[in-house]
Amino acid sequence: MAQEIAVQESRREVTFAVIGAGNGGQAMAGDLSLHGFPVNLWNRSREKVESLNRSGGILLEGEINGFARPDLVTASMREAVEGARVIMVTVPASGHRDVARAMAPWLSDGQIVVLNPGRTGGVLEFRKVLLDNGCRKDVTLAEAGTFIYASRTVAPGRLFIYGIKRNVPVAALPATRTMEVVRVLRYAFPQFIPAESVLYTSFDNIGAIFHPLPTILNAGRIESGLTFEHYKEGITPSVARALETLDAERMAVASAFGVHVRPVLQWMHETYGVKAQNIHEAVTANPSYEGIRAPGSLDTRYIFEDVPFSLVPLVALGRIAGVKTPLMRSVISIASALHGVDYWAIGRKAKDMGLLDLSVRDIVRLVLEGGLES
Repeated sequence: MAQEIAVQESRREVTFAVIGAGNGGQAMAGDLSLHGFPVNLWNRSREKVESLNRSGGILLEGEINGFARPDLVTASMREAVEGARVIMVTVPASGHRDVARAMAPWLSDGQIVVLNPGRTGGVLEFRKVLLDNGCRKDVTLAEAGTFIYASRTVAPGRLFIYGIKRNVPVAALPATRTMEVVRVLRYAFPQFIPAESVLYTSFDNIGAIFHPLPTILNAGRIESGLTFEHYKEGITPSVARALETLDAERMAVASAFGVHVRPVLQWMHETYGVKAQNIHEAVTANPSYEGIRAPGSLDTRYIFEDVPFSLVPLVALGRIAGVKTPLMRSVISIASALHGVDYWAIGRKAKDMGLLDLSVRDIVRLVLEGGLES
């Protein structure tokens, strides 16, 4: 995984594979197809693949409207990725390890693999799994700081797009490849903007702030079967103040690595065009959050994805840098108790990211230059 790719293809030659046919994957594959890009859609579940093939495509509503017909919907990873210039991974971060293992034998020189998003440390873990599984192809790995669409499934093969983010940072590993990734992605997605490194995209993880803690603080409401909006009603003034404390811990860890990430309020302004004085005002003023319901149960990716693959690695990186993260630790411990799952054990730790025994300086060098090959 070295040497910069210099392929200068035209828009017509950029082919995509979308890995994961959940809310996000169907939205992305549908959007790409409607814009004329060749796209393969992969999903682990054959039942979902067969359902989409029976329906003949994906119906998109809301911010995007149309009936999209991907070129291929398959449960075969080989069929999905062969010949694809760009591979967009849209499965939850909890599936990144399995996807990397399944993908390792079929990758080819010159391909770009983008995690949408990587959460925290996603590309670092993906790289380690590929190397551990014998992949030595000249593949560029990258990750987005957040997912480009806010969408929900209305019915099988039918998606509602609530909003599309204006700016989504993306970075490659190493950072010297980022501009090539952005150049190729912008044929389809002008919203992608270059970030300084995958440390930035990892620390710019706003899902770590907006997802697990509001869900936990509304646990009784959720388990009582009450229907409410996750952002507009679940993030009350008191919950928002707790999120501001959590956000301060995130920024402190980033600062220790020399990375200046955006506070939530700046992120909201740049992503959605919302200006506000505090998180509660920002959430209330954001039209893209209108209608997004809270999870129907505590068995939600807002916990089982964001706690082990956002908060656990943030704490791990904080420990390497000597930064204390008491609220993050509390959220992880409470989530573990709620689910009866040890998220400390299954989460993305330093060794999973290939960072064991590395210093802050070593890690910065790795993401900027791609050194310290396993």
